[in-house]
Amino acid sequence: MELDALLLSRLQFAFTIAFHILFPAFTIGLAAFLAVLEGLWLWTKRDAFKVLYLFWVKIFALSFGMGVVSGVVLSYQFGTNWSEFIRLTGGVIGPLLAYEVLTAFFLEASFLGVMLFGWKKVGPRLHFLATVLVAVGTTISALWILSANSWMQTPQGFETLADGTLRATDFMAVIFNPSLPTRLAHMLLAAFLTTGLVVGAVSAFHVLKDRARGIVVGWTESRIALVMAVGLVAVLAPLQLVAGHLSGEVTHKYQPAKTAAIEGYWETRADQPLHLFGIPDRDAQKNHFEVSIPGLGNAVQNLPRDEVIQGLDAWPREDQPPPFIPFFGFRIMVGLGLLMIALGTTGAILIWRRKLFETPWFLRFCVAMGPSGFIAVLAGWMVTEVGRQPWVVYGVLKTRDAVSPVTAGEVATSLIAYILVYSVVFTAGALFILRLMAEGPAAALTEPAPRGDRAPGSPLAKAPEDTTPGDA
Repeated sequence: MELDALLLSRLQFAFTIAFHILFPAFTIGLAAFLAVLEGLWLWTKRDAFKVLYLFWVKIFALSFGMGVVSGVVLSYQFGTNWSEFIRLTGGVIGPLLAYEVLTAFFLEASFLGVMLFGWKKVGPRLHFLATVLVAVGTTISALWILSANSWMQTPQGFETLADGTLRATDFMAVIFNPSLPTRLAHMLLAAFLTTGLVVGAVSAFHVLKDRARGIVVGWTESRIALVMAVGLVAVLAPLQLVAGHLSGEVTHKYQPAKTAAIEGYWETRADQPLHLFGIPDRDAQKNHFEVSIPGLGNAVQNLPRDEVIQGLDAWPREDQPPPFIPFFGFRIMVGLGLLMIALGTTGAILIWRRKLFETPWFLRFCVAMGPSGFIAVLAGWMVTEVGRQPWVVYGVLKTRDAVSPVTAGEVATSLIAYILVYSVVFTAGALFILRLMAEGPAAALTEPAPRGDRAPGSPLAKAPEDTTPGDA
């Protein structure tokens, strides 16, 4: 394999976006979780919700900051490594990215300060509004980014000019392209599930610690958070399975080559099998060590058994996506999704039987599943992006025609620099977040709360009194 500028640029972008996507996938769901916690605290006046908010908002702030920093790096790479992509598609992609900054980022930046530092400055209802608006901002950000990426998957609403550049003719068609609705739902559910699994893992860890200390009764903050997290996973994991299936149907309609790579189909035929396992070999144009269920491939895609499904042999070899990563990435994603459904279903049964906190094996299962949301997100994005190759804008612009006129040495140097810097900065940030998680909600008991909103005798009542009056 020759490490030319194109391949190195793809590796560099894959490396940086793999780091970046982890943080939005977490903060989108965590912002919504914080809004729910503060709303429940205002409604019930139970200090446990306030303690949980003060604990998780620290982790949100760190994750949000690292997400912003890693996102800025991506925008620079459009100019350094993918200048031809921007030159040719900027008339379509540029406004979508600008809308994300003008709406979502400004909304988040405007109210994030109030959310993090406004407890002594504003009243509780205004602070709650700031938290809600930050959560709304993260969702709007996902909308614009998914709209831009979905247009690259299913482009429409544009025309190609004489010089090869693309110009939008219908921005509503560009924004609401065919794959946006299902992909947006799939990504938002993935973000909420990622957050729920992390919250569940941290909470289960502290419930296990409490059991080891002999604390086995009472509604501690960790127990409350664990019930909330398990309930979330129980509801959303089956919905994610449906959203993923609907997204797959859109992919089959608009990107049949990607579907063929995901399913490991090399031959165009009716009555396709369902390949459970195999090792795709692009050179041999077949799968090694196949484990398949005959005739089930059409049924999985809601197609009649006699309908022909295109295999990779329908495209010239140079236009075939490399099948190895989409094939295994999809199976990793689905496998983790089934484990999430198992976790949510089992947890719901244990909650109903009032045995959630007395089942150590399930608590350990929750801890082990903590990173699974991140892994599933990475697997899903690899399926999406690698399965689109060799196109950067599907059917319109090939990846090799989008790279900047740079040398392999220049890209290799910047890639090594990114790896070194990311290894230090993001490892330090991740370790600090893990340390905060290990401390648990009890570490938030000394945090100040808004004046006049502490229940008498609660741990929060011992916090320093606010000196600046404020009310919404």
